[in-house]
Amino acid sequence: MIVKKRASGFHGTYLAGFLRAHNVDTVIITGVTMAGCVRHTTEDAIAEGFRPIVVREAVGDRVPAVTEWNLFDIDAKFGDVEPLDNVLHYLENLDTSN
Repeated sequence: MIVKKRASGFHGTYLAGFLRAHNVDTVIITGVTMAGCVRHTTEDAIAEGFRPIVVREAVGDRVPAVTEWNLFDIDAKFGDVEPLDNVLHYLENLDTSN
C-alpha cells in the first residue's frame, strides 16, 4: 500500500520508483476528485515519464462540468482519456510475459 498525503499519488510517495522497478510504463487512473487528485496524479504521471490513461466512467467531481472540462484538458495535454470498454480491452490484451 502506498499512502499519499497530497492530491497526487506520486508527490511525496515512492510510487514512481515502485512502478519503474516493476517495468511499468502506463498508469490507469480512476477516482475522485477530478480537479484535484485525479488531475494532479495524471500530471505527475506524465512528468515522471509514464503514460497516463484516465478512465472516463471512473472519475468524478462535485460538479459534472468540472469533470468534463478536466477530461477535455487532460486529453488535450497530459494523457489519454478512454472509455471503460477500451481500457478493459487494453488490459485483456497486455503481454505480461516479461
